[in-house]
Amino acid sequence: MGNVITALTSDAMIAPSYWIDERTGNDYLLTVQYAEDQVHSLEDLKAVPLRSPGQDPTRLDAVSTITHGLAPTEVDHYQLSRVMDIYVAPSGEDLGRVDAAIRGILMRTTMPDGVRVHLRGMVQGMNASFSSFGFGLILSVVLVYLILVAQFRSFIDPLLILLAVPTGLTGVLITLWATGTTLNVMSLMGVVMMVGIVVSNSILIVEFTHRLREDGMPTREAVALACRVRLRPVLMTSLATLIGLIPMAAKLGTGTEAYAPLARAIVGGLAVSVVLTMFIVPAAYLVVHGRRRNGHGSADDLVALKPGHAP
Repeated sequence: MGNVITALTSDAMIAPSYWIDERTGNDYLLTVQYAEDQVHSLEDLKAVPLRSPGQDPTRLDAVSTITHGLAPTEVDHYQLSRVMDIYVAPSGEDLGRVDAAIRGILMRTTMPDGVRVHLRGMVQGMNASFSSFGFGLILSVVLVYLILVAQFRSFIDPLLILLAVPTGLTGVLITLWATGTTLNVMSLMGVVMMVGIVVSNSILIVEFTHRLREDGMPTREAVALACRVRLRPVLMTSLATLIGLIPMAAKLGTGTEAYAPLARAIVGGLAVSVVLTMFIVPAAYLVVHGRRRNGHGSADDLVALKPGHAP
């Protein structure tokens, strides 16, 4: 085999594999190669001499049969398996769409036995990032819920607060679709940041409603007053965030192209959530706690039973 490799390309497996120039001290790698015009046809290849220590030279066709056939010019291996690499360089399309298109083609293609297709390269990092961010988002929502359960000493009120999250996600998807922005790593980071902001806005309403009810105010009046009083701080916080992120979302500054998906996700989610949270969260609070009051007596009766209030 070494003689055939030497005839077709070159062979560096010689001893010694280097030569040192005595005048300059530079070392050079040594390889053995046939002359370029020595092997031109199949007959020339059959005449390649094979040599072995202690044996007379013989021709290649004396120990083998050589015929024409189709075979790859290069055989690659990945993790001990033979592979054929197909390189794709997206131009004008995002990596996610290319990945989806390739997977669609693979689903419609019947693979021969023993053939497997794996997508490697940047798409692996993209899918890993999506998985980690998805898990991180779910974990953050769960942790926020557990913290709110400890703070409010209730399992229902934290769920009412988290109603702001679906409305924010809806705004994110609408904004990304309207602006032609893909769901990438930066936009997912914006989703995580948006969840924290919209939850804090919802906490303001629910917490203040609780305080008013503890002071003896009926549920319906407490919800209405909490929305009116907390509307100003919610709008101030949200508008400050929106106005600050608009230049980044519009890619007005140098280098903002990479962070535009993050800003657009926050802007879209926060804008929609502020509008819907002021209606959905109070309405859900009134429905849940109104039913609970109706099932265990009116709010005025409960207030009368508190210490310090006359029946």
